[in-house]
Amino acid sequence: MSLWEYANPVKFMALSGKILPAATILSTLCLLGGLYWGFFLTPDDYKQGSTVKIIFLHVPAATLAINVWVMMLITSLIWLIRRHHVSALAARAAAPIGMTMTLIALFTGAIWGKPMWGTYWAWDPRLTSFMILFVFYLGYIALWNAIEDSDTAADLTSILCMVGSVFALLSRYAVNFWNQGLHQGASVSMANGADVSQNVHPDYLYPLALSGLGFVMLLITLVLLRTRTLIRQRRTAALQAREALA
Repeated sequence: MSLWEYANPVKFMALSGKILPAATILSTLCLLGGLYWGFFLTPDDYKQGSTVKIIFLHVPAATLAINVWVMMLITSLIWLIRRHHVSALAARAAAPIGMTMTLIALFTGAIWGKPMWGTYWAWDPRLTSFMILFVFYLGYIALWNAIEDSDTAADLTSILCMVGSVFALLSRYAVNFWNQGLHQGASVSMANGADVSQNVHPDYLYPLALSGLGFVMLLITLVLLRTRTLIRQRRTAALQAREALA
C-alpha cells in the first residue's frame, strides 16, 4: 500500500474519519492534564516564581508556529510536484492554526518578557523573525481568499510558502545565528547528545512534554477537521457548477 493512495479525497476522508475520534480524545486529555499539572501542581521557580509556568503554553505554541509552516512547505511542494489537491488543501487548512499558534507565542512571550526583561517587546532577532512569520501567515491566508481559481491560489500560495520558510528557519535558529538579543537559547534540546533534564528540571519537563503532546494532537485534530471541511466545500462547489451547466 502506497502513502500516495491517501491523496485520493475519498480514501483521505475514510482514513481521517477513523483517526479523528481518537485524536480528539487524546488531545483533550493531554492538554487538560499537561496544563493542569503545569500550572497547579508544579512548584514556583526559585528565580522567576510562578511567571515561569507560562512555559507550558509558550514553548508548545512557539514550536508549532514554526513546524506548522514547515508542514505547509512540505504539502505545498507535494502540490507543485505531484498536483495532489488534498496536500494543497491540507496546507490551507493548517495556515490559520499556525497563525494562531504564532499569535499565542508572541502574546505569552510578551507577558513572560515583561517581568524577566523589563519590557514587553524588543527587536530581538528571534522576536522580529517571529513577527515577520506572523505577517507571512496573514499574507498566505489572504492570498488564498483573494483568488477564485483554487489551482491558481494553490500555486501562488505554495510559492509564498517557500519564501516564508526563510523566516520560519530564522525563528528557530535566530539565537544561533546572532549572539545578540534578549531571547535565550533553546532549553529543550537534545543537540549534540545533550541531556534535556540538565536544562529543564523534571518537575517542569514532564508536564511540558505532556502539554506539548496535547498541542501536537490538537494540531492533527484541527488540520484533519479543516481539511475534511475544505474537501466537502470543494465537492459542493463542483456539484453546483455541474448543476449550473445542466
